[in-house]
Amino acid sequence: MPWLFLIIAGLLEVGWAVGLSTTDGFTRPLPTALTVGAIVASMACLGLAVRDLPIGTAYAVWVAIGTAGTALAGWLWLGEAMDPVRALLLLGIVACAGGLKVASGH
Repeated sequence: MPWLFLIIAGLLEVGWAVGLSTTDGFTRPLPTALTVGAIVASMACLGLAVRDLPIGTAYAVWVAIGTAGTALAGWLWLGEAMDPVRALLLLGIVACAGGLKVASGH
């Protein structure tokens, strides 16, 4: 269950990171509320995950999901650049996060 909470936390991080681009500097109420809600929910899920997982592993995986997911969302939906080197580096982040999961023994 802690890994499920961690994955949800990472996906919510992607949501709030992408959501920041829609708030127009926190001047748009609905996107701002949704973004803040995603931040709070992401932190809550991360907090639940670290009850059973080592903080270093959980934080690294959370950041990896958020980083790779946000870059992918930016490329797919926001028209941001993606080239082979960038894609390879993002795959490296995901591979490292997967390695941490395997090494944690959970």
